[in-house]
Amino acid sequence: MDNTLLHQYQFILGSREALFNYCERISTDKLLTPLASFNNESMITQMMHVANCYVFWLAHYAMQDQRPFFRNKDQHDLYAVKQAFEQVNILVNDFLHLFSAVLDVPVTLPRKGDMVTTTPLQVFTHVTTHEFHHKGQVVSMSRQLGYIPVDTDVITY
Repeated sequence: MDNTLLHQYQFILGSREALFNYCERISTDKLLTPLASFNNESMITQMMHVANCYVFWLAHYAMQDQRPFFRNKDQHDLYAVKQAFEQVNILVNDFLHLFSAVLDVPVTLPRKGDMVTTTPLQVFTHVTTHEFHHKGQVVSMSRQLGYIPVDTDVITY
């Protein structure tokens, strides 16, 4: 098994941890504050959206495994978000082990009534780049609420 994507995910975990550490400095009421400039979403709902995208794309779509989605009403603080991402980490591990030998093999699966052809590598790339997109939004949201963000990139200096 090629461990490249497992190693890459370790970098993603480090970046996510930097975001979580930063968010620990932000009050829970601010983490839950809806911002009009972000479609009335909060930092916590953005992070939970990311967790649910992992569930949808890796479990429901690629693995055909109906793992439950995380409900926003259950994610009322950063601790709950971190607990959800612990489940995401297990899912990523399961996905990478299942598809490790066939990452570039096209699979055709149903999506919104159509059949879509992708590869497990495309799906993994989609969810990880999606996470970074929303991580940037969370950092921007915190700035709008008066906080000064820290560097949450994979390579920091």
